[in-house]
Amino acid sequence: MAVEGAPPFFAESIVFLAATVVAVPIAKRLGLGSVVGYLAAGAMIGPHGLRLLGSGEDVLHVAELGVVLLLFVIGLELDPQKLWRMKRDIFGLGTAQVLLTGITLYAVGRYAGYPYSTALVAGFGLALSSTAFALQILQERGQLSSAYGQRAFGILLLQDIAIVPLLAMVAILSAGEGPATAADIVREVVIVLAAVAAVILTGRYLVSPIFHLLAASRAREVMLSAALLVALGSAGIVHAVGLSMALGAFLAGVLLAESSFRHTLEADIEPFRSLLMGLFFVAVGMSLDVSLVGANWEIVAAGVAIVMMVKGIFLWSLSRATGSPNSDALRIAVTLPQGGEFAFVLFTAAVSNRLLDYQTANLLTAIVILSMLLTPLACLGLDRLAARVKARGVENPSIETFEEATPAVLVIGFGRFGMVVAQILTSEGLEITAIDNRPDRIAYARKQGYKVYYGDATRADVLAAAGAGKAALVAMCIENDKVMAKAIDLVREGFPDTLIFCRATDRAHVLDLTRRGVDFQIRETFESSVVFGRAALEALGTPLDRIDQIEEDVRYRDDERLAMQLADGIYAGADRLHRVTPRKAAEDKQDLPAE
Repeated sequence: MAVEGAPPFFAESIVFLAATVVAVPIAKRLGLGSVVGYLAAGAMIGPHGLRLLGSGEDVLHVAELGVVLLLFVIGLELDPQKLWRMKRDIFGLGTAQVLLTGITLYAVGRYAGYPYSTALVAGFGLALSSTAFALQILQERGQLSSAYGQRAFGILLLQDIAIVPLLAMVAILSAGEGPATAADIVREVVIVLAAVAAVILTGRYLVSPIFHLLAASRAREVMLSAALLVALGSAGIVHAVGLSMALGAFLAGVLLAESSFRHTLEADIEPFRSLLMGLFFVAVGMSLDVSLVGANWEIVAAGVAIVMMVKGIFLWSLSRATGSPNSDALRIAVTLPQGGEFAFVLFTAAVSNRLLDYQTANLLTAIVILSMLLTPLACLGLDRLAARVKARGVENPSIETFEEATPAVLVIGFGRFGMVVAQILTSEGLEITAIDNRPDRIAYARKQGYKVYYGDATRADVLAAAGAGKAALVAMCIENDKVMAKAIDLVREGFPDTLIFCRATDRAHVLDLTRRGVDFQIRETFESSVVFGRAALEALGTPLDRIDQIEEDVRYRDDERLAMQLADGIYAGADRLHRVTPRKAAEDKQDLPAE
């Protein structure tokens, strides 16, 4: 499909956008999630549907960058210590699931009469779940950070690693391919380790200084280019030695999780990730050969049922055996029973090496796609079952999970004022996240032991990435009144239930904040001046009870003046400034009852 005189892919882009605009809202309205909408859109416009577009393979090569960016963003949310704590789920639970599922499906393939090499490739290819699909479902439901979401992610991460030995298995099984020598194996291992080391060293020692220089330039588009360069560059380095691009991007993300630019990186990459992930699922939908499925529907239906049942049983039983409650084990089982995108890579390699014929590969691909399509239905069924159980009063406390037991606070602006606020909050054991847009302040605060991130408070995506939606309170400690006003509006619009506490610079700023309806505001100069005045009176010999009376009266008159200024303008209430505080001690003494 082409339009004369139009730029390349112009008409195709219109078709893609129109199909997704129609299909995705319908799928979400039906409770099936956006992924099913993308798959349906691809099947509708593809070569096996309305034939508005050709093969989805060319699109898939570009759209796979969405999976790369997804894993980079996920890596940003995990620091190395947290990843290390997940090692049992990754290497224990994940490895057991791949091996047991792969061996079982291999046995089914052999029972169905397929050669052992075909059954081996098919069995272990179908044992892999879809990282892109499952993580999209978890993110849409807001459950990626839950206990079962983290276990599911550990399994998916191991499966991404497993594609490497599986591709090596294809090479070994292929006809005419001699066994690899020890020297070949050692050389490959050294190359892989060197690539991983290059990503680690670059991420740890080179990227943060570069971002500090770019942040000082205040050029957002350059920061965006650098963010994409880090994600795609690390993916390219690792891919060059035969590892998964997504794995390389994930590794880079983990290394930058402790960086002060974490939230800005996440906010900058998110639009590209979302768009490319949608394109990825559309391309997968385009690959579904409906006529082939119709001609072999018994084989495909049996394959989908066997794959989802076998994977679901192993996922549930292994999760239960390793400590998950029944509700979490069920959620893992219904989130990961589908085939995955890496199965396409494995099946393509097997066809090239003549381990699979074209028709078998297409049938396996159809099984993977249909299992993806049925996964949201399984999740929806479990949700309805849980709701029914809850309605009957048989509540399982494990179904609801909470990421944090204490309130979180987002501190915006980390100068002297913000640092003292953070010190008071952390003294109570509260968790804080702080953002600032000055690299020198961030560097100083980090030397003092605070985790402060680079971020622009006038961007809604940065506020969301920094956790404004999860925060119980947002502390605005910014010096710039205009920046604070825009940030207040963004928080009020996007997160209306969040408390907003503000640092005010002067009386005019207090009046503006009051009109904006913030929950608390304070003039730093007023409070420090009151303390200063108290100290001066004490040095001049004024009794402490008299000083207390004066402070109380000054605060009362200041509140009166602010109310008058709100009604009549900034110059109202000047008479409240020039009054001597009445002495109440003698009057109070006279009012005492006689003994």
